[in-house]
Amino acid sequence: MENNKIITLEGVKKHFPIGGGKFTALNGINITFGEGEFAGFVGPSGSGKTTLLNLIGSLDTPSEGKVLVLDNDIGLLTAKKAAMLRRKKLGFIFQTYNLLPVYTVFENIEFPLLLFNMGASERKKAVLDAIEWVGLSDKVKSKPAQLSGGECQRVAIARAMVKKPKVVLADEPTANLDSENSHHILKTMENLNKNLQTTFIFATHDDKVINYLKRKILLQDGKVTADEVTTN
Repeated sequence: MENNKIITLEGVKKHFPIGGGKFTALNGINITFGEGEFAGFVGPSGSGKTTLLNLIGSLDTPSEGKVLVLDNDIGLLTAKKAAMLRRKKLGFIFQTYNLLPVYTVFENIEFPLLLFNMGASERKKAVLDAIEWVGLSDKVKSKPAQLSGGECQRVAIARAMVKKPKVVLADEPTANLDSENSHHILKTMENLNKNLQTTFIFATHDDKVINYLKRKILLQDGKVTADEVTTN
């Protein structure tokens, strides 16, 4: 895990304008992640968790310091190159599923692959593999309105994983789920982490998620207060 560093944050600060001054959301963050980690930013609302995910996901740029993701300096990327990095190498899972209601499960998961130069048969195999990973093979033709919340989140996971990204960023992925569905979702992601060596990074204050993490990075007021590797 400690070998093969794929993400590095050096002296990262992030300021947001507020009134006539600025709010410092991140204040001197230094972190590295290796390939295949199952880690999370843990802390109360306003501690900087989502801001960090947005920086790693190239959805935002640092005010100071450096964010390196898969050999890309996020602060130096053009909007087009940042979009290309997200499209090819990163997967995103949010607390809202963001599924297209008129599309079937198959079509929702296939959607990211339509941006690639990939043949129809290769695309179909990738989608069916992803559906099998999350245990929804019997729901291929269903639309989101016909699914439970837990099933919708499993579709969102499959959509994030279908291109086999190097890194998946998950922002409070169990926030809208009950305990049973939360554990099912987390077990699914844990298995994908083990089987595909995908790096998962969560932002959460949910104890159910925290109990699955192999590494917990505690945040308070935009600073890292602890960085703990667990043996669970």
